[in-house]
Amino acid sequence: MLPGDVAMPQLGYGVWQIADDEAETAVATAIETGYRHIDTASAYGNEKGVGLGLKKSGLPREDLFVVTKLWNDAQGYESTLAAFEESRTKLATEYVDLYLIHWPIPSKALFVDTWKACEKLLADGVVRAIGVSNFQPAHLETLAQETGTVPAVNQVESHPMFRDTEIDAYGAEHGIVTEAWSPLGQGGVLTDPTLTAIAAEHGRSVAQVVLRWHLDSGRVAIPKSVTPSRIAENIDLDFVLTSEQLAAIDWMNTGERIGPDPLFFGSDA
Repeated sequence: MLPGDVAMPQLGYGVWQIADDEAETAVATAIETGYRHIDTASAYGNEKGVGLGLKKSGLPREDLFVVTKLWNDAQGYESTLAAFEESRTKLATEYVDLYLIHWPIPSKALFVDTWKACEKLLADGVVRAIGVSNFQPAHLETLAQETGTVPAVNQVESHPMFRDTEIDAYGAEHGIVTEAWSPLGQGGVLTDPTLTAIAAEHGRSVAQVVLRWHLDSGRVAIPKSVTPSRIAENIDLDFVLTSEQLAAIDWMNTGERIGPDPLFFGSDA
């Protein structure tokens, strides 16, 4: 549960790298399969397709949890407000359930003004919750010192090979939900022997085991696939990992990122 009693489904459907003309069918399929949380971003270039998929599902808007993100080149107070309106128009929705700042871009020193714009969107009722993505503790501390609103969510790279324990601990201490992007390590974990052994014990796929680990660890996860069978597989998580299995997956953490380092990414964006 996010601030303001906003219920956020712990498992969502991510649409990164899904083309705009594919997103309508992919999102509609995911919703038909049972997903209610859809995660997109301005930078993905598929908000229009996502909006069409939401409409195609036929579900009432209030039954869905829609997330989008502000891209780096729109940071700043007024530009954030304008970018949000553009995203809202493409999504064809009156409101967004969660709006995230995609990257901190500390070299621009604009994320505080950007956050203040997000506060206005929250106060205006066009977003139900606001958060960040890829923010490190130092960035979160700056927001705490400069504004009165704690991010509801911090969406960061997280998978068995890379889990930022400092981010997890900071979020737990300050009431910030940690959400995993690339929760399956962009497929890099699917042949790992530790995970394949655990999957065999449960008669499940490695992807299912990793997603169950995320959920049991208290994180939100947003797997992506355009294959209907895998979309269905990723939401079928009605099994329990043992404490020993959870610990074994925790021990896989190498500290090596797949994606960019948030301290340096986007300096030229």
